[in-house]
Amino acid sequence: MVIGYQTYLDHIAPWLPGREVVAGAMKQELARGRLALERAMAGARVAVVSGGDAGVYGMAGVILELAAARGLKVAPPGESGPVDLHLEVIPGVPAVTAAGALLGAPLMHDFCAISLSDLLTPWEIIAQRVRAAAAGDFVIALYNPMSKKRHWQLAAVQELLLAAKAPQTPVGIVRRAMRAGEEVILTTLGEMLSHPVDMQTIVIVGNSRSFVYGRYLITPRGYLDKYALPEEAR
Repeated sequence: MVIGYQTYLDHIAPWLPGREVVAGAMKQELARGRLALERAMAGARVAVVSGGDAGVYGMAGVILELAAARGLKVAPPGESGPVDLHLEVIPGVPAVTAAGALLGAPLMHDFCAISLSDLLTPWEIIAQRVRAAAAGDFVIALYNPMSKKRHWQLAAVQELLLAAKAPQTPVGIVRRAMRAGEEVILTTLGEMLSHPVDMQTIVIVGNSRSFVYGRYLITPRGYLDKYALPEEAR
C-alpha cells in the first residue's frame, strides 16, 4: 500500500501500477499518518511518500509523533523483541541540497533551514529564528517563502535580514529543483523581491563571505585561507 500527497504520487506514477494507492490533499497529513499506522498495525506493508526527504519537513515526523502519542512500540526492520510495528525512514534528497547543487556550493559552511509557513509555527518564532540566524552569519535556506494566501512573509524576512546583512549579499532562488520547469536565479538580498517565488521555491541567502562566480553561488569553507599555495591565493 502506498499513501501520499497526490502531487508526490504523480512523480512516482511509473512505479505504482498494481499497488493499492491512497492519495490525499494538502493539510491532510494527520489523516494519512493515522491511516498508515492503522493499516500497518493490521499487517499491511505500507509506504508513506514525502517530497524531498521524509525527515525534512516531511511525513517521518508525523508518523513517529502519532506512534509516540499512542504509546506504540516502534523499531527498525529486523530488530528483535516485542514491537507493535517496524518502521524504516528512507533518506531522500531534500530541496535545500537539490537547490544547492544547482547553485554550485552555497552550503559549504554553516547553514540553517527556516520555513516561512506560519500554519503550524507562530510568526513570532519564525522571526526570532531569522534574526538569530542572521546575527550568527549563517547561510539561510528559506522554505515555503510565499503562497497565494501568504504573500507578506518574504518581504518581512528581507527586512529582518537587512538589519544584519548587506544588501549586496548574494541570494540564490531555485524553483522546482531537479524537476520539469526548473528555474535558477542569482540575485542579491536587496533585489530578491523582484523575482517570482512560490511554495515550490527555495531561497538561499549567503553569509558575509558568500560570492558569485559566473553562474555559481559559493560560500567558502576556509580551505584557501589556510592551505592555499601562493599562486592559488591570488
